[in-house]
Amino acid sequence: MKSSSQVFCVCCVYYTDESSFEVKFEADSSDHTVHSRDVKPRPYLCTVCYKRFAWKKSLNAHRKIHTGKDVYPCTQCGKRFLYLRDLWLHMNVHADKYQCTKCSKCFQDDKYLADHKRYSSREKSFECTVCNTRFRRSFDLVRHRRVHLREKPYKCYVCDKVYRLPGCLINHMRVHMGERPCKCHICDKVFSYSESLNDDLRVHTGQKPYRCHICDKAFKQPRDLTVHMRVHTGEKPYKCRICRKAFSQSSNLKIHSRVHTGEKPYTCSLCDRSFSQSSNLQQHQRHVHSNTTDELNQDEDV
Repeated sequence: MKSSSQVFCVCCVYYTDESSFEVKFEADSSDHTVHSRDVKPRPYLCTVCYKRFAWKKSLNAHRKIHTGKDVYPCTQCGKRFLYLRDLWLHMNVHADKYQCTKCSKCFQDDKYLADHKRYSSREKSFECTVCNTRFRRSFDLVRHRRVHLREKPYKCYVCDKVYRLPGCLINHMRVHMGERPCKCHICDKVFSYSESLNDDLRVHTGQKPYRCHICDKAFKQPRDLTVHMRVHTGEKPYKCRICRKAFSQSSNLKIHSRVHTGEKPYTCSLCDRSFSQSSNLQQHQRHVHSNTTDELNQDEDV
């Protein structure tokens, strides 16, 4: 693995010490990298954030985000924009044209204000037609439906691993680049992802910021709260393709699938008997090899 300071192209595994903005690879015209329904080829790659574009002029405009050149800054908050029209819209945030009457927050147009009102009121207008789960934002519904469709349209060009969200792919690329930009100020441990850093910080602080609004149980991680909520909703989004049995957690589906495949990955080191679950292996060792394991423990203590 070369130095992470070099520029890395996710398409051809090419490293260069040259400018981060030089397009090193132009994908085949049939290469669709946004999602499976995107019929537009996007051959122009930003080697800083891995975003792809259909036109070279779009990539050139996008470069401004990273360089800070030829952008339009807001004189009130310093936020920068690629296009003047976007700055004009943004200026409404500093006026009271589209202002929430409850919290006084201002927005750039009526659409953003309407989304804010719906989200603040906890109104869930977007319903999944598969499991009837409702969401406040249409984007959340689109993302949720990928669970049912098993759709993971964002693919790593190095290891072929796939993801449901583009941000997850961008974070994953740090594995190949060796980047660990997130450092804990308490134990100095470094991480590739900010989520991993936050998990580590909660180990030090004991903080559990994600609370169930039904039973008040608290969790350290948002994904744990998401899984817990299925206890109340009865949602089981993970379905076996063979027998159609449904599960609330992907790990339970993985264990169940071994019924059909016959896979037994957990082998007893004392008798070579294999099991589909680690708990069954532990139970086996306690009941069948209890005397042997006790003797081994005594030998280790000597």
